[in-house]
Amino acid sequence: VTTFKMPEDFGSVLDKQVIGPTTEDLIKTDFPVQSFKPKVQIAFQGLPGQCPRKIEVERRRQLYLTFDIAQLLASKGIDSNQLMPRHHDPDNMPTIEEKKDPVFPISLPLKIFDNDEYDCRTPEEWISLGLEPGSHNRKPVPGKALLPTDDVLGHEDPKNQKLIYKWIDVGVLDYDKETDLYLVHKTDKNGLVRDEEGRPILSEGITPQG
Repeated sequence: VTTFKMPEDFGSVLDKQVIGPTTEDLIKTDFPVQSFKPKVQIAFQGLPGQCPRKIEVERRRQLYLTFDIAQLLASKGIDSNQLMPRHHDPDNMPTIEEKKDPVFPISLPLKIFDNDEYDCRTPEEWISLGLEPGSHNRKPVPGKALLPTDDVLGHEDPKNQKLIYKWIDVGVLDYDKETDLYLVHKTDKNGLVRDEEGRPILSEGITPQG
């Protein structure tokens, strides 16, 4: 029986015995597979000659992957870093010659223009994409958020003049219907949503403390 004793590093032995291509998904991710699938209004069983549902879903998924919100805004002349309101700096107030109003902000809050009438999913439906069949743990949903590059100063003073805001890949963990706010966590360099100890971050709902 000792002849068939398995080595302790059995996984590394199998990794070395790779022969030819594999169908295994080698990309590690903390996001569920269904969270990347777009919503389509197509019947599950179509007529002959019509585009099958699975093909249309994959086509739209590939199309949406080519979109970059930062590039789309830049093509319209919008500086994403100026979308976040800042504290007024009395020492560097713009003059009338600079064609900038010294009193009012250069842009209106995005909430004024927010319209969810034509959204393909409600916030609750987006969050539910993190639930996998047979599991009670809700995984994060992939997204992009306009966040400060400096996390420490960003938490202390989100309107600080020194902060630089960029569109950053995040995992959406939860949604608060009362405040209409999302709870997000930045992804690491590998695109994973992990805590300081490298463990996957899951959402267990809003705590009593908020």
